[in-house]
Amino acid sequence: MTVGVTLHATGPGNQIDATVRLAEQAARAGLRSAWFGQTFGADSPQLAAIVGREVPGLQVGTSAIPVFGRHPLIVSSQAQTAQAATHGRYHLGLALGTKLLTEAGFGLPFERPVARLREFLTALRQLTETGTADFHGELLTATTPIPGRVPGADPPVPLLVAAMGPQALRVTGELADGVLPYLAGPRALAEHIVPAVTAAAEAAGRPAPRIVALVHGVVTDDVESVREKATEQLAFYEQIPSYARIVELSGGRRASDVAVIGDEKTVAAEVRRYRDAGATEVVFSGTDLAGDADRLRTWALLGDLAN
Repeated sequence: MTVGVTLHATGPGNQIDATVRLAEQAARAGLRSAWFGQTFGADSPQLAAIVGREVPGLQVGTSAIPVFGRHPLIVSSQAQTAQAATHGRYHLGLALGTKLLTEAGFGLPFERPVARLREFLTALRQLTETGTADFHGELLTATTPIPGRVPGADPPVPLLVAAMGPQALRVTGELADGVLPYLAGPRALAEHIVPAVTAAAEAAGRPAPRIVALVHGVVTDDVESVREKATEQLAFYEQIPSYARIVELSGGRRASDVAVIGDEKTVAAEVRRYRDAGATEVVFSGTDLAGDADRLRTWALLGDLAN
């Protein structure tokens, strides 16, 4: 099983330099992959390309780029560039996004997200595999009057989706290479996500999908206060129906109920539960929640589990 972490440099200094330093620490700890979120700040494919170039051997990915406010032609160019820069170590994660950020940030109506995801993936798959597209959908058009291939972007960029609802999982299984569920505990993974996306992939004649479970967690002795911080940090997701649903399916009430917080034995046991639930890869986020010492302690454990 591949074990990785999300990286998010904070502080007043240069974010790119700080992120590279974090990636170097992660690689030294034995971690196999580093992932970067996408909001309105740093461009995650560029950040992944830089980190992958600076830290050879580390797999890098984005988790995840919302399909609203983007176009397959642009995302293809970004992803292929990152793939060429890292010599095949880049993984592209896409997401539906949220109504709040889509409408407030881009001024776009958050309408028919699953249909947009289907069209986006269809066009993007053509572009990343062939460098050309001739797609005319209801919501998107993507054509290449001149080639869109980036030499050196081999193999084709893996396409993953932060899908958790039944419709999004069906589209993901049919058109993508795997899923990136966040805040989905082992029960939701085993009973809902893995069966749905696997069945869709089988029906479409595609290989078994990758299941990259994003887990919010940290190794710490101060469990109670750290869980309180996690409750505050994750409360935003409780306002989003898809996340609220997946937390409930996981057996939780608050988003922090599915966070993995405890000593090495506790966290290692939870990683095994995710593996047993069908995860092919586990990526920890929020490892800086309790400070640098516990972050490094968490990375040391995860690096041991990866090896």
